Amino acid sequence: MALDLTGKTALITGASSGIGVEFAKAFARRGARLVLVARRKDRLDAVAAAIRAESGVDVAVVVQDLSTPNSAAELEAKLRSTRTQVDVLINNAGFGTNARFVDEDRYRVRDEISLNVAALVDLTAAFLPGMIARDFGVVVNVASTASFQPVPGMAVYAATKAFVRSFTEAVWGEIESPNVRVFAVNPGATQSEFFEVAGGKPSIGMAPTVDVITATMRQIDARGSKPSVVVGGRNSFMSWMSARLPAKAVIRTAGKMFLPPKH
Repeated sequence: MALDLTGKTALITGASSGIGVEFAKAFARRGARLVLVARRKDRLDAVAAAIRAESGVDVAVVVQDLSTPNSAAELEAKLRSTRTQVDVLINNAGFGTNARFVDEDRYRVRDEISLNVAALVDLTAAFLPGMIARDFGVVVNVASTASFQPVPGMAVYAATKAFVRSFTEAVWGEIESPNVRVFAVNPGATQSEFFEVAGGKPSIGMAPTVDVITATMRQIDARGSKPSVVVGGRNSFMSWMSARLPAKAVIRTAGKMFLPPKH
């Protein structure tokens, strides 16, 4: 049975493209009001206008770079100033870099960790207590199949997503009410701007963004949520295998897929 989200407010980060846009459309179809957050105002405005025209729901736009210090607290303050109650939090914002670690821009890596980890944790800390107090809410933290093994060539990204999955699963274990759902969703390579931003190319086919949304909404509607879900049967099998094969073999295989050649 689908969870009734009519009139609830869904806060979606990274909402200007890819998976974030599809999340916004999905929650709008379920009757939720939207708060869309990203850096690019022109894209956010375009997404918001299209959703308003299609679904007729209220859509608010907040331009915020969540990789900067204290940005999550600033976003929280903006929403409190408008008395916006967040019922659903989709921590989707994040990016990766595809290079040998010694060749990385250390400041870009710092922003990667700030966005993928610090902002996600801070936003969860900001809005989860209210959900628990009201005995209703959803927190979805977007991790990755990269969280299941170290990935040479994407060392920092994989580490941040391992943190996201571990953190989220632990918080899931702390939730006592079935009416508050907290879980991580782990997509594989997905049709989005991810690899364009990362500066690399996937060595495997990319799945449609709708697969991520379908897996997430199924979990939101489930009677008993899991701490973490993997998107796609192939990805589920590969993630299962990563925990059972020798670490050297797993790391070398990942490196063959994502490690760039030496300069």
